Amino acid sequence: MKNIKIIVEKHPDGYIAYPLGVQGVVIGEGESMDEALVNAKSALSFHIETFGTEVLDTESAVLEASIIETII
Repeated sequence: MKNIKIIVEKHPDGYIAYPLGVQGVVIGEGESMDEALVNAKSALSFHIETFGTEVLDTESAVLEASIIETII
């Protein structure tokens, strides 16, 4: 087992969730944060079953993620 950080974003039409530090595209979506998270975890499991654990980027593991808002 490996800890994976998953970003969940709220959009006007629902939520999307995606893991950090994974090679390839893995996205879950849903009408709630929980639904998007469940779908992302399911998609991630399928991605690992299909492509192997090599898709988990162990060389540059994400230790922390932050959202910073700025004005440009």
